[in-house]
Amino acid sequence: MTKDRREFLKTGVAGLAGLALCRTMKAAIRTPEDPFPELVEVTISELQTKMRSGQLTSRRLVEMYLERIKQIDGRLRSVIEINPDALSIADALDQERKRGKSRSMMHGIPIMIKDNIDTADKMLTTAGSLALVDAPTPKQDAFVVQRLRKAGAVIIGKTNLSEWANFRSTKSISGWSGRGGQTNHPYFLDQNPCGSSSGSGVAVSANLTVVAVGTETNGSVICPALTNGVVGIKPTLGLVSRSGIIPIAHSQDTAGPMARTVADAAILLGAMVGHDKADAVTGESVKNAAKDYTKFLEADGLRGSRLGLVMQYTTRPELKEYAQKYIQVLRDAGAELIDVTFAPDYSKLSDNRLNVLEYEFKTDLAKYLAARGSKHKSLDDLIKFNDENKEKELPKFGQELFQQSRDKGDLSDKSYMDALAKIKKSTREDGVDAVMAKDKLDALVTPTSGVTWSIAAVAGYPYITVPLGFRESTATGMAFFGRAFSEPALIKYAYAFEQKTKGRVTPQLLPTYPKK
Repeated sequence: MTKDRREFLKTGVAGLAGLALCRTMKAAIRTPEDPFPELVEVTISELQTKMRSGQLTSRRLVEMYLERIKQIDGRLRSVIEINPDALSIADALDQERKRGKSRSMMHGIPIMIKDNIDTADKMLTTAGSLALVDAPTPKQDAFVVQRLRKAGAVIIGKTNLSEWANFRSTKSISGWSGRGGQTNHPYFLDQNPCGSSSGSGVAVSANLTVVAVGTETNGSVICPALTNGVVGIKPTLGLVSRSGIIPIAHSQDTAGPMARTVADAAILLGAMVGHDKADAVTGESVKNAAKDYTKFLEADGLRGSRLGLVMQYTTRPELKEYAQKYIQVLRDAGAELIDVTFAPDYSKLSDNRLNVLEYEFKTDLAKYLAARGSKHKSLDDLIKFNDENKEKELPKFGQELFQQSRDKGDLSDKSYMDALAKIKKSTREDGVDAVMAKDKLDALVTPTSGVTWSIAAVAGYPYITVPLGFRESTATGMAFFGRAFSEPALIKYAYAFEQKTKGRVTPQLLPTYPKK
């Protein structure tokens, strides 16, 4: 999976626009049929100002976004389902506001969530698979959904994804699911949107929602955020609950916010965090979570910081050269940059990394299916379903990862325990922790890349990517990552960098990359 994503960054983005074109796109030129252009690039703070003044209601806002989805998403297929209760939920929140109650900055704000996150409502939760279309409605909302509803968010729909969060085949197509079809790239419709949180990244980028929730095991928030030109935060393992989320691997899974700005991502993250008794790892969040991540949004936040610059994985000369001006931005903003290198040969651990995911997937998915009450109880059942429905489920790629995972033992196997110990030590003690301790660093910064997001994912450490537009044919971003629960510092640095660069590009849904 990690290798496929790295290869995508080298080849699958090859048709994206050049820098000059994308700088022109920054002017937010819109097609005539674009409904409600006032929503393009709008922020949570701007919407809250309008709702507080009475200029706008949550109901009207939901209506506007639903119309944008109706008019635009036919070309993108980022939305797999609309919430039939969205307007009534917005009405109730408007009534609360009239009575003087505002729950949080998310009060009345439309949001979308990935279709592997349980909702105990009229929407389905399928991970994009036809095998779960007839499964019983989840008994309760996923914990993160409970948090979002409590904060006053209006969940207007669910987003498409790479089926089973991109853990079915060794050769999959990002953004494709049997249920949702193919999600298309918002800049050039014939391009790969990356995954597995493809729909969440595309919907946010195309301004079909204010913000969205994705999930990640290894790059599934960060890659589609980078590729679709938005901000993505992969939180520390345990900051956000996983209960009620269709799993891959408990040692790496997490949900994370996707937004057009660091500020909006910080607002959404604050609404998502919390201690969940059903997910023991969130016990760490009790003492490590912030109640409000927006207090770390400092325009001058880079001044005085000591950052490790990771360039060893930026191997293409043209991208390395392109990154230099943004590295200078960091220096000009007051950051001290120290060149650092990760000692372990991370690529040699690919078999161990996949081994861990396959073991945990077999066990974790069986637990989820049992709790859900699905008629499909195991990977054997799902493999059989896919074989029996191959015209709809297997027309583009197979289910090798399902089959390999099925053949694994349980989590007491020495093979699993040894592989887990190796990859955690490599990415934590010998990886991020060692590099940061050696030079007494506050965080690490790097051009966003598959190797670095994978290191953070395996370690269970936080990672934030900020969009920088495109360098010729390649989507670019700058990433900040570091030790466990360092989100406050990373958000501070990412926000300060974003304010200096303003690299976000508004997509125009062009059919293909214009030939020179």
